Amino acid sequence: MATAVRKRNVKTKKVRSKTFQYTGVNKQGQKIKGKMQAEDAAYVKTQLRKQGITPQKVQAELFSFGSGKKAIKPGDIAVFLRQMATMIKAGVPLVQALDIVGKGHENASMQELLMSIKADIESGSPIADALRKHTKYFDDLVCDLIHAGEQSGTLEQMLDRIATYKEKTEALKSKIKKAMMYPTAVVVVAIAVTAILLIYVVPMFANLFQGAGSDLPAFTQMVVNLSENVQKYWYIYLGVIIATVIAFSQLNQRSPKFRALKDRFLLKFPIFGPLINKAAVARFARTLSTTFAAGVPLVDALNSAAGASGNTVHKNAILKIRDDVTTGMQINMAMQSTGVFPNMVNQMVAIGEESGAVDAMLAKVADIYEGEVDDAVDGISSLIEPFVIVFLGVVVGGLVVAMYLPIFQMGNAF
Repeated sequence: MATAVRKRNVKTKKVRSKTFQYTGVNKQGQKIKGKMQAEDAAYVKTQLRKQGITPQKVQAELFSFGSGKKAIKPGDIAVFLRQMATMIKAGVPLVQALDIVGKGHENASMQELLMSIKADIESGSPIADALRKHTKYFDDLVCDLIHAGEQSGTLEQMLDRIATYKEKTEALKSKIKKAMMYPTAVVVVAIAVTAILLIYVVPMFANLFQGAGSDLPAFTQMVVNLSENVQKYWYIYLGVIIATVIAFSQLNQRSPKFRALKDRFLLKFPIFGPLINKAAVARFARTLSTTFAAGVPLVDALNSAAGASGNTVHKNAILKIRDDVTTGMQINMAMQSTGVFPNMVNQMVAIGEESGAVDAMLAKVADIYEGEVDDAVDGISSLIEPFVIVFLGVVVGGLVVAMYLPIFQMGNAF
């Protein structure tokens, strides 16, 4: 019984892969050095022997991906896919292309990732399987499309299509971040300036007013009381802010109900709501267009589009479309029944279905909405600027006025 339990524990235990450095000699007597990601050194030695390399030294790296190195960003993956598409189109063999891109990359973490993928491919793994070992950087959609390209002999075209998709997706994310960054930065600066004024500047004025011995105006007294409170309990205020940020992050990750509530609120939020909606529609259209053009079955394509939507409301709507399509309903009718997608999108999909060019029509929809997101970001930046000035004027200017009110009163008394 105890033996059975131990066996069961061994089976369920997850082994984390590591990066191993190896040196060996090939059949021509040449010394070979490289890196490979595996669960243990024995696996590395086995793979090297399969490649005709006699291993001499295999040891695990003390630090693997990202430890003391630059993190791998989605933009790095998009650039990598574009480079691979270009090289393979030019006739460069896959392994050689990986070697060129990997050794030429400035990011050491990216170099390790690409060398690990190259080693797996050299050992006989298909490129899709090699990429699936790194799900943090290559999602199911990318791996499935590359697998389809390998099977159909159209890897060159598929990589080009995936690279275009990733570039468009990253450009869209960048525009959304640009729209959100400005007001967020202003709020953070306003909080920091207010804290500095309350902790350091206001107490100096308060000491000055106490020496004068006159009663303070109500507004000034309120600011002085707030300053004393912040000085006394600053750690509580700071703790509440940190706890709120952490709680929001954890709830957003772990609670589907909270995430759905947040996404619905964001869609109804003034100014930013329409922008988020257009971005979600653009992602849906771009993902579905890419998967359609690659020959992915409709149900699988809708699953990928749901995962890439970036918003729970749109994700649930796309999953409903998937369920309706499996019962035989047309895509445009299923989209209309959700009440989430604009009428123009529904009509263009309907035209695409009638003409047999759904992928091309969805690509046009994605282009239109990506352009609208770009225009909306520029419009939001112009619209928010006066609000930001007013906000800073009220917060910082209010504190300054509160401090100078007693001085004005003293001047009137004389």
